[in-house]
Amino acid sequence: MKWYDKLYIGESIKGKEKRIRWKIEHNAGMLSVYIIALASNPDNLLDMISSKELMQRAYPKETLRIIGLAGGYDEGIQLITQIIDDTYQNTGDTDVYTYLKEMRGSGT
Repeated sequence: MKWYDKLYIGESIKGKEKRIRWKIEHNAGMLSVYIIALASNPDNLLDMISSKELMQRAYPKETLRIIGLAGGYDEGIQLITQIIDDTYQNTGDTDVYTYLKEMRGSGT
């Protein structure tokens, strides 16, 4: 799992991101937390994954590149919209991967 330096955080979980990150990394259960990650399928922009799904031992976590945390499904959709809007406003394109790579200054 790789975490984006400038993580997008949903309003309902601001200030709790370190604790949530620790729980995700240690397979602790959280009912309503979703992660936003760069898409595993090149035809998509982003993936939204329930933290419950990440608790499965066979889940391929090592390939995840997490760019956001949301405190529920609806908040996750809002966060995805914000990420894509930020990308489009700053680049005129929807290439989220390239935008985040440039914002970070190195590879995501």
